[in-house]
Amino acid sequence: MKPVLLPLAERLGRAALRRRGISSGLVQTALGALHTYDAPGGGDLPATVILHGLGSAATPFGPLLARLQPHVRRIVAPDYPGHGFSAHARERLTPGKLFESISTALDATLREPAIVVGNSLGGALALRYALTRPERVRALVLVSPAGARSSDEEWAAIRAAFAVTSRAEARRFLERLYHRPPWFLPLLLHEFPETLARRAVRELLESASNDDAPEPTDLASLTMPILFVWGRSERLLPSTHLEYFTRHLPKHAVIERPDGFGHCPHFDAPGVLARRIVAFARSVRD
Repeated sequence: MKPVLLPLAERLGRAALRRRGISSGLVQTALGALHTYDAPGGGDLPATVILHGLGSAATPFGPLLARLQPHVRRIVAPDYPGHGFSAHARERLTPGKLFESISTALDATLREPAIVVGNSLGGALALRYALTRPERVRALVLVSPAGARSSDEEWAAIRAAFAVTSRAEARRFLERLYHRPPWFLPLLLHEFPETLARRAVRELLESASNDDAPEPTDLASLTMPILFVWGRSERLLPSTHLEYFTRHLPKHAVIERPDGFGHCPHFDAPGVLARRIVAFARSVRD
């Protein structure tokens, strides 16, 4: 199956990462081959996994990957089926099928317990991986994670936010991702409606429900170190999600509300986010 067509910026981003020694390859799963960035690091911290959000990809995390690489033993960042450079799934993509695909890829790739970093949908996947494969997760970093139980009204609002069909709607959506929208935002508007209209995005939005969210008792059962980051400029997910996680994550979880972070702080301040992840990883190292 052919991969989705990608904007020039993403192709250039992959080329830049390759020049930094971050290789680009494929990992086989039941849903098809997943494109994955994988590279040795230059440090002594555990291998680190980066899981991206819905409609995004691993490439936009390039500045974060590059800043983490000198400190960790290995860096891994997959593209989900139908996202980034990965082909569409061989069957309808649901949250359960997505998790099976990602967990298969990580199980096959990782050779040591990893620090798993997840943003947005990636946070929900990171949580599920930690619950089902706790022996493979050295520590968990959740950055504006999805996965909280939601009311019908909240589900409707989230789905509506992704229904982007014009440049004006694309601008409104992208402005919700940043602490402060960048000067080049208008350059992204023409291609963004097509990005969110991809089959994989539509299928995940249509099939997601509270059945996919962890129960409060599941969250409380997590034993690995946890860093939870929810920026004060979060505008995409409702505040009730923050309250849900704050109430139900275990008491040892470190919960932070930094200034200057929107929904995607790897856009806003990749250096600041990388330093916080590195400091956290050092604090929980054996």
